[in-house]
Amino acid sequence: MFLTTNYMGLKLKNPLVASACAPLSRDLSKIRAMEDAGASAIVMYSLFEEEIQHESEELDHYLTYGADSFAEALSYFPGNYEFRDPDVYLEHLRDAKRAVDIPVVGSLNGISTGGWIDWARKIEQTGVDALELNIYYIPTDPDMSGVEVEQMYLDVLKDVKQYVKIPVAIKTGPYFSSMANMAKRLCKAGADGLVLFNRFYQPDIDIEQLEVVPNLLLSTQQEMRLPMRWIAILFGQVEASLAATTGVHTAEDVIKMLMAGADVTMLCSALLKHGTGRISEIIKGMLQWMEIHEYESVDQMKGSMSQKSCAQPAAFERANYMKTLRSYV
Repeated sequence: MFLTTNYMGLKLKNPLVASACAPLSRDLSKIRAMEDAGASAIVMYSLFEEEIQHESEELDHYLTYGADSFAEALSYFPGNYEFRDPDVYLEHLRDAKRAVDIPVVGSLNGISTGGWIDWARKIEQTGVDALELNIYYIPTDPDMSGVEVEQMYLDVLKDVKQYVKIPVAIKTGPYFSSMANMAKRLCKAGADGLVLFNRFYQPDIDIEQLEVVPNLLLSTQQEMRLPMRWIAILFGQVEASLAATTGVHTAEDVIKMLMAGADVTMLCSALLKHGTGRISEIIKGMLQWMEIHEYESVDQMKGSMSQKSCAQPAAFERANYMKTLRSYV
């Protein structure tokens, strides 16, 4: 059985990629552990636009507030000193490339252009195999139209693509009036990969301190439904590679995403909850399932349950809504 897959022109030994995750990719020993467990590539934690611009005073408050207040967040947030010199990030990318043999992907997180172009080139010069643009933007101005928001995404991607030669993926959320059209436009703007979807972490309110506070909740398997649906719809309609992220925890989850049309699946919460050994467990589960169901390769199952290939394509549209409501007893 062959687990190999292709992601943005990168030939990977399997479809399990470690997603951008600071607790795991900040430590070289953990990066090596993910490779040993079977990860086919690693997306490094993000360099934030705010770090580049040195707008860190307020950022430090929110990044460190409650960092040790619950088990999943122990040592999750880096110390304030790490938000002072983006050059440290570049050196870490170089160290990571030297530490492992699998592809390493750099990550930029922000929304504006400007310094992004220069830093995208600097990241490329570290020797990484690809770059992921993680665009996290909440439009709060009621006078800002949806067209303007979409153009911001396209402008960032176009500007970066002009100055780097390595493959560029864009990680975005699903909140566009026409997700299919936006995906097509992102591909036309040069996206080599679409990472679906970014998780928009929702703030909480501390009613004692009267503060708006961050609240980190790791993903659950139920959250995979949204990216799975859109990957199934986009498969065969866009040229870019499709990466599934959010809610992927088990071998069954990976198989579903591949059948929907994903080229790779990205893991973060599953590794934080269960450790890097989760990767080898998922690979073992995939091989067992493929043997039982007589699948010889990942390519054989890829897109087999997409909207394009499904016997009931309406299941991914409005008909699914009506049938779901009527199915509850």
